[in-house]
Amino acid sequence: MKAAVLRAPKDLRIEAAADPTPAAGEALVRVRAAGVCGTDFRIWTGDRQVRYPLIMGHEFIGEVAAVGAGVANVKPGDSVAVEPNYSCGTCALCQEGNRNLCLSRTAVGIDVDGGFAELARIPARCCWPAPAGLTPEQLLLTEPLAVVVRAVRRGAARGGERAAVLGAGTLGLLAVQVLKAQGARVLAVSRSERRLALARELGAEAVHSLAAGPGSEAARRFSGREGVDLVVETAGTPEAVAEAIELARPGGRVVLTGLPHEPSRVHFFWVVRRELTLLGSMIYQDEFPEAMRLLKGGAVEAGPLVTHRFPLDAIQEAFGAYRLPDSIKVAVIP
Repeated sequence: MKAAVLRAPKDLRIEAAADPTPAAGEALVRVRAAGVCGTDFRIWTGDRQVRYPLIMGHEFIGEVAAVGAGVANVKPGDSVAVEPNYSCGTCALCQEGNRNLCLSRTAVGIDVDGGFAELARIPARCCWPAPAGLTPEQLLLTEPLAVVVRAVRRGAARGGERAAVLGAGTLGLLAVQVLKAQGARVLAVSRSERRLALARELGAEAVHSLAAGPGSEAARRFSGREGVDLVVETAGTPEAVAEAIELARPGGRVVLTGLPHEPSRVHFFWVVRRELTLLGSMIYQDEFPEAMRLLKGGAVEAGPLVTHRFPLDAIQEAFGAYRLPDSIKVAVIP
């Protein structure tokens, strides 16, 4: 098989490798598409340390090529989305149902080889069979959509509420759609204006660019009161955490989905004074089926979000395209 092997920061080489063979409990997936996300970009640049050599890629889909002994949930020929995180299954966190918080969790494409290759060997429990009728581009959005579905569930979004989504990248634009599907009215807030028009097309009732000033006044105008009921933060920057708190009304909820890699300056006086509920939301637990249902039913549109496509041989160009102004989701097609 061919694989994109990261040998050092930005040293990504297309190499030939032997086809892997699935062991007991494993599946071999023929990769049909893999998405590039912020985590992949940080690994590629060297900002996130990994062991080398590594085949990156954790947002990927494909067709089951073979299975090892004891596998019953999938069979060769099945179209699947891959859940690229698996827990130890034995620690206290796993036993109480919090497998997404497992301290021994393994991330495919980060801790072990992933989907920037023609074939990927993974635990079969990471494979979610796709419902008939989903296009590859829809299926490719399953993993990030599952992240958003969990965040919205954590925020207990209710019909008729006013909600704000902070950030208009892949997660933010998906969050707009999931909240709308829940019956919420949505304000999209972003640092720039370039994706706000798309946010409107996908269901945001109002938009605000932070380039024009803080979003708190926009949240008050939109809600008709002191702020919005629910904020879903997807930007993943220290500034976004502070901004999210400013958007919420007293008694409101703030769900933090992004992963800031530097300390955030939060005035906790306002958290206490407004009696805000702050919630973290870490990846997903069992949200893949709901993500697929939303995609199949048309409540979430995937097509407008996949903006760039590259063959595996051009994966270096794919990483370059990730930072382009018009880039949302970059797909690598082996």
